[in-house]
Amino acid sequence: MQPKSQIDRVSTAVPPQLWFGVSAVFHYLGPSFAVLLFPAVGVLGVAWFRVATAAGVFAVLTRPWRTLAEADGTTRLLLVALGVCLAVMNTSFYLALERLPMSLVAAMEFVGTIGVALYGERRARNVVALVLAVSGVFLLINVKWASDPAGLSWAALNALLFVGYIILGHRAARGGAGDGVRRLGAAMAIALVVLMPVGLAEAARAMASPTLVAAGVAVGMCSSVIPYVCDQLAMSRLPRATFALLLALLPASAAAIAALVLGQIPGGRDLAGIALVMAGVAVHKPAPA
Repeated sequence: MQPKSQIDRVSTAVPPQLWFGVSAVFHYLGPSFAVLLFPAVGVLGVAWFRVATAAGVFAVLTRPWRTLAEADGTTRLLLVALGVCLAVMNTSFYLALERLPMSLVAAMEFVGTIGVALYGERRARNVVALVLAVSGVFLLINVKWASDPAGLSWAALNALLFVGYIILGHRAARGGAGDGVRRLGAAMAIALVVLMPVGLAEAARAMASPTLVAAGVAVGMCSSVIPYVCDQLAMSRLPRATFALLLALLPASAAAIAALVLGQIPGGRDLAGIALVMAGVAVHKPAPA
């Protein structure tokens, strides 16, 4: 593992907004590739490849067993919570993507974030932000309330857990980028243990094909390693309010990447919905840390 000072030097080598920009691209580029793998590997199999790849890379870089052994009780609880959150969030995200457009799933992630902000900061601007975001999601949902309630349920669960990831990820990054990456590695190892019983059986069917294995590993690198490390490098230097404002870019990046990779071209109604969600995220004031 790199010493903490080296990781922190990497973190400060460029502005934190640039780390966030890299994360914003890969946050949805990896899942777009994952959608293309669903028919060959299965949703749970792709989720397993994603988490297993990340856990393997972090095991080499951060030695998660040492992080867990040296952690106090409070930190271990944080790592377990973050690990369970990552496992269930990634799985529900893919189960939603199997049924729904990526722009809708991404937009729903931010309604929960703004709802938490309203709970912590009961201000008029947060009420306006929530109304804007919910209105945008309704435009994106269109008739899917009736046509795909299962997909919307998975998307809602993913949205709830995305809030947990933001909160827990900031707590993990409090000691700086080095501590944040080490704790992320330990949490990813826990996520692999949680996901093992439900994902390994589907993933095993693809093990005979080197091409599918390589594609699954690539999905894991693009989906979990690159964006989550960049998140830690950004979170360690950005106040939560600034990070929350930058999140307004994610619905747009999701729509753009879905259009380029998956051919999910948004119509006028979709673009209006995305714009409303982005406005809501930009307007809201996050809850205090």
